[in-house]
Amino acid sequence: MSSLNEKLKLVTLKGLLIFIFFIFLINVLLGSLNLIQINNAWIYIFVIFYFIFKLREGFSSFKHDFLKVFTFESLKIISAIVILNVFISYGLLYLSDFILNVFPNLNSIVMSSEYINNSLFVFYGVITTVFISPISEELIFRGVLLNRLNLIIPLDFSIVITSILFASLHSFGSITAAFIFAVCMAVLYLRTDNILVPIFAHFLNNLIAEIIVIADVGNMLFTNNVVMLIMSVLAIISTFLILILIKKQWNILNINKL
Repeated sequence: MSSLNEKLKLVTLKGLLIFIFFIFLINVLLGSLNLIQINNAWIYIFVIFYFIFKLREGFSSFKHDFLKVFTFESLKIISAIVILNVFISYGLLYLSDFILNVFPNLNSIVMSSEYINNSLFVFYGVITTVFISPISEELIFRGVLLNRLNLIIPLDFSIVITSILFASLHSFGSITAAFIFAVCMAVLYLRTDNILVPIFAHFLNNLIAEIIVIADVGNMLFTNNVVMLIMSVLAIISTFLILILIKKQWNILNINKL
């Protein structure tokens, strides 16, 4: 049994929300005094430190939990989820781009690689997206919110609600893909009882996404019709496969509850 996960289940949603509200309050106060402004990345960092403090007595199992991430079974399902999600994400981005062209009054979406000219901005963005966000978001949504909701409502509803909330943080073109990914992360966490598994999967997903964006200097993924067609076909296939994977893992969860 993981002492880290047992301690994580004891972290209350009320305490976490109070802490986040306190950080936002400090941010507003500093902003009103024209002092330093705390952005979202720093708020996430403070949240991570909050969890480190709350979980400090459970870190004795960290090494064991970390090694379990890299077992063959874990890596197999993590790799499948991440690769399929990448294709699904781009397919849905193409779909959202088409919708926005038909209905231009909807929220605009920017698909540009121009920011990569600023190396400092790239480094900051990569650190935030690849490391800080996966840790903080998995601890919040799967570690606390999912566990707390599961105490008062059925597991299936807990997964759906936390996944909707997670998806709501993303832009128009990424909401559906984020929802699917969040469901996968919830299933991963519940199947392994190890928060480090979805954290690593989230890290790997964001890393691959960042590499693709940085490497696609010519924006071929959104301008080359052949590439877009191939990615769209792969997105359709990936959606079909990931739904099968989710259904299989979800059924195992329901069987384990009996």
